Amino acid sequence: MKRFLICFVVGGMGLMAACSNKQQKQNQQEKTRDSVATVNVIFDTDMGPDYDDVGAITLLHYYENQGKANILATMASTKYPRVAAVLNVLNTYFKKPDIPIGVPKGDALTTADWQHWSDTLVAKYPHKIKSNDEAPDAVKLYRKILSVQPDSSVTIITVGFFNNIADLLKSKADEYSPLTGPQLIEKKVIKMVSMAGKFPSGREFNVDEQPAASKYVFENFNKPIIFSGYEIGAKIFTGLPLINPKEIKNSPVQDVFRISIPMADEDSIGRKSWDQTAVLVGVNGHEPYYKLQQGTIKVTDGGENSWVKNNGNHYYLIEKQSPKEVEKLINDMMMYQPK
Repeated sequence: MKRFLICFVVGGMGLMAACSNKQQKQNQQEKTRDSVATVNVIFDTDMGPDYDDVGAITLLHYYENQGKANILATMASTKYPRVAAVLNVLNTYFKKPDIPIGVPKGDALTTADWQHWSDTLVAKYPHKIKSNDEAPDAVKLYRKILSVQPDSSVTIITVGFFNNIADLLKSKADEYSPLTGPQLIEKKVIKMVSMAGKFPSGREFNVDEQPAASKYVFENFNKPIIFSGYEIGAKIFTGLPLINPKEIKNSPVQDVFRISIPMADEDSIGRKSWDQTAVLVGVNGHEPYYKLQQGTIKVTDGGENSWVKNNGNHYYLIEKQSPKEVEKLINDMMMYQPK
């Protein structure tokens, strides 16, 4: 009986220790999950004339599905007639039909995609927003959303032009906030990640097409700006793995790349992937993919950019991992389908 009691006690202590270790492991796992912060994102895109924007919004929805991102809004920096509907098609496909969409009501480009993939998306896939008139003004929507966010909690990711951000910076107090645009950004935004510029110097479409707006933003946006320059995405080719798999059906993302890739010889090995890199860094951070060069971007009135290496609040990406490694990562994420 004595031997039995000893075995019982020892066995019980072992069981308790095992349970304690298991509980500690579970607590550590929960602590690790909790420590991975969800990034609150406002996504600002021209969504055409290029189509890497479609890959970028796919990555963003993939990250939201993973719990890494919370999409507060999808803003258009262009206003061709289908842009709000296209954004609504994509958000609806990814099971987020109610994500707010903003469209500029002032000066903005009206050039659409020359491959006409946007026509296909609007004709083929469900969407509630039929025209830009049904979407609010982008700056008003920025102010409305930012005003109710926790302080220093919002990451703005831009993969288009800077007209919305310039107009936000120029905005005054309104029904949503007593703060001016710069004050609202200072209070609510933690950083901006932008596909823009060519480094250390050169010309890039998003900056060059609207030099006045770009220059104004870079000189007046006081939070950190991380630039994924032309040279980063130009070495990353994506989309080919997406267009063939039979298991992907009724996908607007697949349709865009299926339609567009064969229409340009330069895309025969995949589309250059500028916009996807901005989302990658905006949500995941620059490590382990890139290093950062700190300084200040300068833009001429003609749209050419240069770089001053100093202690400024601007940073541009420098390759750390090989473009092929990042390419595979992006291609894999672009295969994401909502369940």
